[in-house]
Amino acid sequence: MITRTSRPLALAIATVVMVFPFVRASGQVPQRAPRYAITNAKIVTAAGPAIEKGTVVMRDGVIEDVGPLVAAPADAVIVEGSGLVVYPGLIDMSNPSLVETPASVPAAAAPAQGGRGRGAAVATPDSITWADQEREARTRFLHPDVDAASLVDFEGDDVRRLAAAGVTSALAVPPQGIIRGQSALVNVTAPPDPPETSALATYRRGLVVVRAPVAQHVVFSTGRGGGAGEGGGGGGGYPGALLGVIAFARQSFLDAQWQKEARAFAERRKEAAAGPFEPVLDALAPALERRVPVAFDASEEREILRALAFAKEFNLDPIIVGGAEAANVIEDLKAAKARVIVSANFQAAGGRGGAGGGRGGDTDTPLRITRMRQNAAKVPAALEKAGIPYAFTTGGLQNPGDFVRNVARTVREGGLAEDAAIKALTINAAKLAGAGDRLGTIEKGKMANVIVIDGALFDTPRIRHVFVAGWPVDLEFPAQTPGVRSGRGSQ
Repeated sequence: MITRTSRPLALAIATVVMVFPFVRASGQVPQRAPRYAITNAKIVTAAGPAIEKGTVVMRDGVIEDVGPLVAAPADAVIVEGSGLVVYPGLIDMSNPSLVETPASVPAAAAPAQGGRGRGAAVATPDSITWADQEREARTRFLHPDVDAASLVDFEGDDVRRLAAAGVTSALAVPPQGIIRGQSALVNVTAPPDPPETSALATYRRGLVVVRAPVAQHVVFSTGRGGGAGEGGGGGGGYPGALLGVIAFARQSFLDAQWQKEARAFAERRKEAAAGPFEPVLDALAPALERRVPVAFDASEEREILRALAFAKEFNLDPIIVGGAEAANVIEDLKAAKARVIVSANFQAAGGRGGAGGGRGGDTDTPLRITRMRQNAAKVPAALEKAGIPYAFTTGGLQNPGDFVRNVARTVREGGLAEDAAIKALTINAAKLAGAGDRLGTIEKGKMANVIVIDGALFDTPRIRHVFVAGWPVDLEFPAQTPGVRSGRGSQ
């Protein structure tokens, strides 16, 4: 049967088709940052002499113009800078707290399971073999394929506290394992959500990533966090002690080296049987080819020398993280062409036990550790004099505001020039991360990560404004509860 559409209905359908000829899905487009102009301020560019009175114009996330004669555009939001100082945003060059632990990485040791034969449901001390321990160790401590860029946590009050301390970017470092994975340089906050946010909102992680990967990270201990001496026992099993940890790391790189060569052979001889290969080990190939540096957590002299020897054995490009006694091994660092990320958490140097060499709490600190902590503020000046590239990290400081205060000690007590300290917090850090062309200075075309402060940076400043990728950061947030992280989902 043929049904004829009535004339009024046909006209209605035709009208809808003309008004809405098609419907299409569109991807989520990030909001464009408004144009801001900071006027009449002193500008420390970190790229040359300071501008005593000038204007910084920001638009679409970058610095549109800067200089003493720059006029504020008519459509710009004006930030009056009279009596204030503008600096490039500061960079924290090692921060594990910004990375969520992937589901594939166990948080703690689990009892080794049986399963070597039928009926072996539960492992007993007699049934656990060396192979069982090796498999468990690899699951717990071998994570070179963990990618910080895909796990960065850019929400919550903790990251805003970093911004409130003047830190606009940080090197996000995977927090677990011996071979921990690949770090990423990220901005600490993301642009606001567009008015219509897609269901795939996790793509916003890409908006905060400045550069990835930056380095592969190795820690000669079995603990969590960033410290060469943290952890240690590993639950009592392999690798456990320091010698076991070093052996585990060395064997992992040897296996990766063999696999890289075996894959190359299989590619040349396609008729030959290939494999089996371990995909996780492929993540170490860029480090073995010196396309990606390897960052070793090492504070004490012996730890630094150990890391440099490891790097030499495998022809790696080394970065030392911590470096409390780096001044003692200047010639070794220069010979290895190493860079150093100096921890500003001076009181934590050498005091974490295990490989770090600490043997007690604050009431029983060895004289050697006490001297190391007292001299830690002098390390950057020694590196500067030797021409060794260096930057700073918060080093696990509980209060981000202590970051700048402790770096100020390297100027007042350690003899480091103020200009050198500013560059180590900004452009030198950006260069070390391979992002010196994108941020670290206040120059036309650079990312608009800037801070506006009342007073000099190293003289108890008050931070008035923070911009990350051209967006202002709300510096008002609840007071921190000791021992509680306020990341995503904690509100």
